Amino acid sequence: MTSILRRNQSLKTILRTPKDPFFTKPTLKPYKNPQTSSTYFLPRVLNQIYFSTHSSKFPEYEMPTVTWGVIQGRKEKLVSRVIICDYLKSIGIIPDELEELELPSTVEVMRERVEFLQKIGLTVDDINEYPLMLGCSVRKNIIPVLSYLEKIGIQKSRLGEFVKNYPQCLHASVVVELVPVIKFLRGLDVEKQDIGYVLMKYPELLGFKLEGTMSTSVAYLVSIGVNPRDVGPMVTQYPYFLGMRVGTTIKPLVDYLVSLGLPKKILARMLEKRAYLLGYDLEETVKPNVNCLLSFGIRKDALPSVIAQYPQIIGLPLKAKLSSQQYFFNLKLKIDPDGFARIIEKMPQIVSLHQHVIMKPVEFLLGRGFSADDVAKMIVKCPQLVALQVGLMKNSYYFFKNDMGRPMNELVDFPDYFTYSLESRIKPRYQRLQSKGIRCSLAWFLNCSDQRFEERLYGDYIEPESSGPSFYMGGKLELPGNEIVSEEEESDDETLYRRTVSL
Repeated sequence: MTSILRRNQSLKTILRTPKDPFFTKPTLKPYKNPQTSSTYFLPRVLNQIYFSTHSSKFPEYEMPTVTWGVIQGRKEKLVSRVIICDYLKSIGIIPDELEELELPSTVEVMRERVEFLQKIGLTVDDINEYPLMLGCSVRKNIIPVLSYLEKIGIQKSRLGEFVKNYPQCLHASVVVELVPVIKFLRGLDVEKQDIGYVLMKYPELLGFKLEGTMSTSVAYLVSIGVNPRDVGPMVTQYPYFLGMRVGTTIKPLVDYLVSLGLPKKILARMLEKRAYLLGYDLEETVKPNVNCLLSFGIRKDALPSVIAQYPQIIGLPLKAKLSSQQYFFNLKLKIDPDGFARIIEKMPQIVSLHQHVIMKPVEFLLGRGFSADDVAKMIVKCPQLVALQVGLMKNSYYFFKNDMGRPMNELVDFPDYFTYSLESRIKPRYQRLQSKGIRCSLAWFLNCSDQRFEERLYGDYIEPESSGPSFYMGGKLELPGNEIVSEEEESDDETLYRRTVSL
């Protein structure tokens, strides 16, 4: 009984004076701020702190978002979202696409973004086209991207236009995504001052992967004969081919043109000068235009020469142009459809030549006494006549009539006379002939190089006249007086290109 009483007494003592710090009231410890004279009392920290991996009893208080760096609960987020959406609606922006997007914590931040985008030139309609740009932080996303774009050559006044055309760039990382693309373009020999021009034409380049379409399209073009040093100028002229798939776009077009008889190296030279040919749709444009040429009487074996002389012909609205020009040549110049086809074979640029330009040389020839039939024959033999300047034709004609004193029918037989320079070719060579006492046809002393003219001048005989270079199906080229040239011999191909292809 005595022991029981002692235990009860000790229990009461413990309850009256608890010594466990967990049950003691927190004592206030004075703290004086060294910068002020005020003294504060801070509660003593508990010795035991408990952690749990379970969610809090109050779900509205969770970890703050990393993006905004502001602690915000669920209820506060919902309220802020409603306020921000109301603000966007009030200025005409439709926030429907922003439902899954994390918005800033305050409407002031959103207002700052909208005003910044408007400041660089974007309108409310532009933002509605791609409202996801409102998810980009001004300081973390927009300013770094725009600063880099300005650094690589895009004018500050055109940054708004660039963002309008390709707003996805605002989500990009400058170091991880943008810089590698610019280095790739520089590696293709795109001039530094042309980078901004290229990106303004095709801003989607910034979103391509280097090891994907861009690399394969360049590698394929080099494999068919395009000079690697010319890839940079090609990109500057027509950057869109970097986004074209080789298997579905570029290769089918190349294979089709080669199947028509166009040598690959000639095709490569064409692409170097006119990279936009790669943008012509094979099924909707190129093939119908080739069939149109055949339907108007152009011979199949002449197609390679026609395309090489005027590559744009495969991308024009050709049927309408050919119909109009054929009717004009038949009505005004008395040239039948077969003669018109021969004209197109020799000078396909005729399809794009204005009719009033064509009539000026024609009227000059008619005014000099040539009959309509003779003029028609002259144009079929030398279509370049219709593109000559009348002033130059006058000078050449009066020299022919007054100084050379030759009959008019020689001009009908060799109308190419008008295409040669009077001062640099006709006069000097005619004077050499006069000093030697040689009389020959116009073609014999004009239609040859300076070296060949010297050989003819000192030769013991007059060699027969020959025609110009011609294409052969299968990629072989024949030059007058030479054996058939293989397409592997680049120097001869280049010679033919300079003589035959006018790009």
